[in-house]
Amino acid sequence: MTEMTRRRFLGNATLASAALAAGAAGLYSGTSRAADFNLKFANNLPMTHPMNVRAREAAKRIKEASGGAVTLQVFPSSQLGGDTDMIAQARSGAIDFYAGPPVILGTLISAAQISAVGFAFKDYDQVWAAMDGELGAHIRQEIAKSENLFAFEKIWDNGFRVTTTSTRPIASPADLAGMKLRVPPSPMLMSMFRSFEAAPVSLNFAEVYSSLQTRIVEGQENPLSLINSAKLYEVQKYCSLTNHMWDGFWILGNKARFARLPADVQALVSKHINEAGVNMRADLRAMQDSVIAQLDGKGLAISNVEPDAFRSKLREAGYYAKWRENFGQHAWQLLEGTVGSLA
Repeated sequence: MTEMTRRRFLGNATLASAALAAGAAGLYSGTSRAADFNLKFANNLPMTHPMNVRAREAAKRIKEASGGAVTLQVFPSSQLGGDTDMIAQARSGAIDFYAGPPVILGTLISAAQISAVGFAFKDYDQVWAAMDGELGAHIRQEIAKSENLFAFEKIWDNGFRVTTTSTRPIASPADLAGMKLRVPPSPMLMSMFRSFEAAPVSLNFAEVYSSLQTRIVEGQENPLSLINSAKLYEVQKYCSLTNHMWDGFWILGNKARFARLPADVQALVSKHINEAGVNMRADLRAMQDSVIAQLDGKGLAISNVEPDAFRSKLREAGYYAKWRENFGQHAWQLLEGTVGSLA
């Protein structure tokens, strides 16, 4: 099939046949040829972050492949609200897609945060074996049971989370005791840092820089790429490579709105979102060493951290036992089947 024929198929025949099904929902306009399907994708990351670089690339490819009939507009940097707001908008259909970190999705769908268990994954080989395998499938099934949400097949990478502070580096669990540390609105992260006897404070990401700058909190935790792109090195002194949990982004869609799209438009959008996610994984991993060097060059004191004492502290505090009970035996076995025994 030639490119022109394929574009005519997507841009004319398919969209015309979809008019009856989609017209009532306001998704198709017989008088508008600029774009018949306008989709919104929102996230909390800066425009320069690899997620938004690849999201814009996916948007370009979707528009080109559909002959301009399908557009995907990217809203970075919490332009449409904080994470809790964006989840609500995705559920209501005010936005079509939202990049949801498991640590935040846990406030709505507890099963979604099992990938964020503290000090579970040792490396990326374990991460992708689990998330592209049975554990990832289990999480998507649980998300699909929630009100009007679904997750695309490939989870995007956010990297291993590390800790930055303004007062002291983190070399052992004792260094976290009493520390006022910003965390996302996440039950999993709150639970983990409380197990270390820290004082976690739940804030949306849009408030992080100012809270560090004004010393409302001493430190925060996030992946290296985000620490760099959000310029947190300007308001922090130490970066401890705790790698305390792996984090990603499920690209969530509004189930009802997506179902109203023609099948070939659904397939087109899914193809490019999933491909962009896999490419973004490679981007983030490749830039890991260079980001460390950049942060070091910008004055952030980088230190490595041994994980064993942290895992032992979590076991002693009953953290693993608590979350095994929360997730249930089946899900916990899927996790341990990849990472080994935790509790």
